[in-house]
Amino acid sequence: MCKNDTLKLLYLVKDFKADALLSIARGGLTLSHLMAQALNKRELFTINSISYDRKNQKESVEIFNIPDLSSYKRVLIIDDIVDSGKTMKTILEILNNKFPNTKFKLATLFYKPTALVKPDFYVKETDIWIEFFWEVDVQIDEENKEVKI
Repeated sequence: MCKNDTLKLLYLVKDFKADALLSIARGGLTLSHLMAQALNKRELFTINSISYDRKNQKESVEIFNIPDLSSYKRVLIIDDIVDSGKTMKTILEILNNKFPNTKFKLATLFYKPTALVKPDFYVKETDIWIEFFWEVDVQIDEENKEVKI
């Protein structure tokens, strides 16, 4: 991710005029913080999902810590990438069922055309595995009990 990618995504989402932002933890946290700052939005929520163990997709998708979005009409969901789309499809189904009067749109930096879900807003298509700086720049070496930077 670079500054220009974030600026492009901000330009793409500006006309949606979201009442609130919903970050997908963990991948969308860094991006959603930047976007909330740029859009001057304090209404920033998170939802948790677990569908990968590092690079391996798990059999099932866990979605939890769903915030109460019932008072918002337009919510922008923010994540770093739509890979297989399995997690996002599940999240969208849950949110649309739980909050039928809320319009949800999805914004990501990257999107794989083979995914089950296509973001409403995205910057780049890809077909490779992406490792974002927040995933690889700082890691804990369990064996040596140290942090690698």
